[in-house]
Amino acid sequence: MFRFILVVITLFLYLILGIPVLGICYGAQFMAYSNGGKVEPAGTREYGRAHLSTFEHENPLLKGIREQSQVWMSHGDTITAIPENFKIIASTDKVAIAAYQVKGEKVWGVQFHPEVFHSEDGTRLLKNFVVDICGGKQDWSASSFVDTTVAALKEQVGNDRVILGLSGGVDSSVAAVLLHRAIGKNLTCIFVDHGLLRKNEFKNVMHDYECLGLNVIGVDASDKFFKDLEGVTDPEQKRKIIGRDFVEVFNAEAHKITDAKWLAQGTIYPDRIESLNITGKTIKSHHNVGGLPEEMHLSLCEPLQWLFKDEVRRVGRELGIPEHLITRHPFPGPGLAVRILGDITREKVRILQDADDIFIQGLRDWMVKDATGNDIALYHQVWQAGAILLPVQSVGVMGDERTYERAVALRAVTSTDAMTADWAHLPYEFMAKVSNDIINKVKGVNRVCYDISSKPPATIEWE
Repeated sequence: MFRFILVVITLFLYLILGIPVLGICYGAQFMAYSNGGKVEPAGTREYGRAHLSTFEHENPLLKGIREQSQVWMSHGDTITAIPENFKIIASTDKVAIAAYQVKGEKVWGVQFHPEVFHSEDGTRLLKNFVVDICGGKQDWSASSFVDTTVAALKEQVGNDRVILGLSGGVDSSVAAVLLHRAIGKNLTCIFVDHGLLRKNEFKNVMHDYECLGLNVIGVDASDKFFKDLEGVTDPEQKRKIIGRDFVEVFNAEAHKITDAKWLAQGTIYPDRIESLNITGKTIKSHHNVGGLPEEMHLSLCEPLQWLFKDEVRRVGRELGIPEHLITRHPFPGPGLAVRILGDITREKVRILQDADDIFIQGLRDWMVKDATGNDIALYHQVWQAGAILLPVQSVGVMGDERTYERAVALRAVTSTDAMTADWAHLPYEFMAKVSNDIINKVKGVNRVCYDISSKPPATIEWE
């Protein structure tokens, strides 16, 4: 059924409406296959960086693309043959058919992902397609988004009361300030502490929100979450339990606000993509995706649902939100539960909070030079970072004593939109200091590792 729908959409867009078509990754494979080409399992799966070794420089889609331009791949299957009326317009050293065009038609397919940050000339390719080929306008800006969204929110919710679930992250914070600008005192925010936040985060975030003038209710529900997570090791089950408990706690607080009609969330586009179930499996469930339980009797409001993280930050700056909130690293909704591999206990959370605090504060304190030669904190050259508590113990020696304690993995990545990420090349001296500080100061840890996986094939979080 899904394949049939894609056929109909493709035929309708180009053959009937005459609208140019660009198939990306699976879309490129689908168009080639459905027109008589071949798509087969790749000899070597290709995830992450690749380079365009040859391409048709004069092709309208590839105009201005640089030699050996880096592109980001994410596929286990590959196009091995294209129909006779197709032509190859780009290749990498491993993928012969990295891009093609239907001869004489405004229909293209690319195996790589031009929409992600790590495809170096991806923005240029998309501009070629959207502006030059389709005649689109580049008129989106953070300012225009704020104006149109505030107006749309006023029309959507009117004088109704809205409840927003805050997480402490930039997404929900920007959503809250947008709504506050649109409806003012009719917005009530609820910040649930599930006991799985970073060290001292509940107190610090509540202070930040009060400074923004938001009406925030803080709820400590950690006992409930720890009880329901006891003995649970499967990452998807952990996410489901946390999502369910969050709704229950939130619902209980929401019912105290008797005139509320809307629930607002800081859902962004990558959350929606990763939670989709097209092939029978999701990448991972996001607790703020999938609608609302009927018993909440609230309508859903998601003003950021079509934005990527970098766009959310641009909107936040336009709204005048303090920079330390805008540049705050993303943090998963389920919190440290998905950075503790295995079951969740208060002691494990304590260990991870202490290790994570040393790592993050170290990134803030370590100064490096930016591209213009100015001193900036290493924290601002990293898109997201955190510590992961591994379900293994290892032998160590401290003083004259043998230890058998836990291992912590550190994760730091560069990205702009969360759709792709590469591991951050942190200075060796910094890594040595952080490792030493964690082992010396965090009771229960005697080994520190560093994760050097990209997304894809890995995700940013381990669970």
